[in-house]
Amino acid sequence: MAELNYSPGNASKHALKKVPARVDLTAMVDLAFLLITFFMLTTSLSKPRSMPVVMPADGPAGPVPESRSMTVCLGRNNQVLYYLGLPDKPLIGPQVVRSGESLRQALVETGKKVFVATGKDLIVVLKPAQHSVYASLVDALDELDIANVKTYAIAKISAADAEMLKQRGIY
Repeated sequence: MAELNYSPGNASKHALKKVPARVDLTAMVDLAFLLITFFMLTTSLSKPRSMPVVMPADGPAGPVPESRSMTVCLGRNNQVLYYLGLPDKPLIGPQVVRSGESLRQALVETGKKVFVATGKDLIVVLKPAQHSVYASLVDALDELDIANVKTYAIAKISAADAEMLKQRGIY
């Protein structure tokens, strides 16, 4: 507890002098350090969230059937162009959607169509454009995870894909 210390002065019997009170705050400083230490030790810091990305193995690349490969090109302003198959002759035509739930819906629907047609899972190739932002790539990876796409790759954008984005004004 804090205590008040009065310093005895030269008080005469006739005149009472008012003595200033002094508060001892040593205990308050101790309590403050105890509280700081307690909160430092008991707080939980935000843990980094990461998603495992498997890098390709060394060796020759195997063929990927066009009936299972969906290309997702990330453009500017959170817009995404996707198609199934090859850029010259896509099986499902190039369509532009917004990143997020629209992309997720496209991934789920295309995945179902591919599974019905081939009996195998969808393979997605992500291609970020020059003017796309890093957050769009992270959002697309999150959408792949939510849509339960098991096989995907991140690749450089080709000239044909860049041309499709330029035609739609999202390159």
